[in-house]
Order: sequence, then structure tokens, then C-alpha cells
Amino acid sequence: MGRKKRGSYGTDGIHDVNMTPLIDVSLVLVVILMVATPMAFQSSIAIQRAAQAARKAAAEAHAERIEIMIVSADSLTVNRAPVPRDRMELTLRPLLERSATRMVVVRCADTVPHGSFVGILDEAKRCGAADIAVVGG
Repeated sequence: MGRKKRGSYGTDGIHDVNMTPLIDVSLVLVVILMVATPMAFQSSIAIQRAAQAARKAAAEAHAERIEIMIVSADSLTVNRAPVPRDRMELTLRPLLERSATRMVVVRCADTVPHGSFVGILDEAKRCGAADIAVVGG
């Protein structure tokens, strides 16, 4: 009656929790946090400085760029001032000569023919535009 089956512990089995894996994992996490914390502080400072510099550069670039909105095949706006298509070069060339970046941003209405759009891009390049960006909408 008091016989136990082979491999069973019965009431006097092992009741202690094995703490070794818990301690190992805890020590590994402590080491990872000790290594990662200084890097996180240093990188966040650099990111904040970079973000401030990027905002400043974007504001300066926005002030330096020339915006062309193609309204129709024969009319457009240069920096929100209406300009006839045949007077585009007379308006754009002095603006590009004064600009430090010589960047032109072009927006086009959906109703403008493709040939007119490409012609305006070519004329902007001939006037001295260094970079031309095409913005949708």
C-alpha cells in the first residue's frame, strides 16, 4: 500500500522554484539597459538638433523657391502673380537671377495639355532654373 510508482514524486516532491533562469534573464536585461540608455540620450539630442536645423532649412528653401502654377495653356501664375504665357520668360529670368537656389516648383491644372506643360518646363530650364520640382494637385 505504501508503494510508489517509479518516477512519481508523490507528496514529498520538488517544490522549490528554479531561480537560475529568472536571474539570468534579469541580468541580461540589466546589461542591455545599461548599454542602450547612454546611446538613447545621445541620439535624442542629435535628433532634436537635426530636426531644428531641418525646419530652419526648409523655411529658407521655401522662401527661396519660385512657384509656377499653370492655370491653362496660355496663362499661369509666377509666385501667385498672374502672368500671360508669352511673358513668362520676362518674369521668370530676373527672379531666377536673384535666387540663391534657383529652384522652381511647378503645379499644373488637370485641364492643361501635356505639350504646354512640357513647354513651360523647358522654358523654365532655359531661363536658368537649376532644379525643377513638379508638384501634383
